[in-house]
Amino acid sequence: MSEAIPAAAIVDPAELGDKPVRAREVWRSLTRDPAALISIIVLVLLALIALAAPLLSPHDPLQTFPDQGLGPQGQPLPPGTPGFLLGTDALGRDLLSRLIYGAQVSLTIGIVANGLATAFGVLVGVVAGYFGGVVEAVLMRITDVVISFPILLLCTALIAVTTRSTFNVIIVIALIYWTTLARIIRGMVVSLKEREFVVASRTLGLSHRTIMWRHILPHLVPAIIVYTTLGVASSILIESALSFLGIGVPIPQASWGQMISDGSTYFQIAPWMLFIPGICLIVTVMAFNLVGDWLSDMLNSSTPTAR
Repeated sequence: MSEAIPAAAIVDPAELGDKPVRAREVWRSLTRDPAALISIIVLVLLALIALAAPLLSPHDPLQTFPDQGLGPQGQPLPPGTPGFLLGTDALGRDLLSRLIYGAQVSLTIGIVANGLATAFGVLVGVVAGYFGGVVEAVLMRITDVVISFPILLLCTALIAVTTRSTFNVIIVIALIYWTTLARIIRGMVVSLKEREFVVASRTLGLSHRTIMWRHILPHLVPAIIVYTTLGVASSILIESALSFLGIGVPIPQASWGQMISDGSTYFQIAPWMLFIPGICLIVTVMAFNLVGDWLSDMLNSSTPTAR
């Protein structure tokens, strides 16, 4: 009869993967990638603006100024008008105030919805990859069914059968965006569960939950961080698309997508209504994507190949 494997024989995940990334290494990596550094600064500033929206906003984003906020012919005022730094919209509302609160809405929906999607995707991927067999087949077929639908069409259908609200937009986006990460995590877990430290853990009789939490999940952290960052950009885009179509964030709540929709109607007489929120959306999404790419490069270069 073979001898039991001692606990000391189990290799800790930190020794096989994920070497800690020091602050000096992060800074050195950022200095070699100025686009990522600028993107991080942009995102930090955007987050601070969103958090301090009530303090920074010069006006209530829902308040209309029918006398001061509209021209003689009832047209929106251009940027630079006294009292309205970025101009007004067709209802005489301050565009800067609505941009600031729109950033709050976009970041909240993007982060919360993507966080829920990430948690669910990781759970499905880990369970499917670890247990395999019927469990894997059922979970992956459900994933294939969800991922086969056009994202915007499925979101539209789900919101159409629910009450239009910010909460429902978050839930709908979370229900759609977990699939890609689930498939990626499942593939990684299939490879990890055959590694020596996992086999040794099973031989010692450790519970499945302990093995997944302590010996498999730490190896998934770099991939989760990268895809979560990239997923925030996708969540912000889909929320803007839904609001542009009029089925996202409820009116009159400020939303960049809704502002772009309004701006497209008044493009000829008030192009700033379209360009300003459009530029904010492009810069935000690009910043998240650049940071995600940088994180991917940095984590891959700092993680040695497992022995």
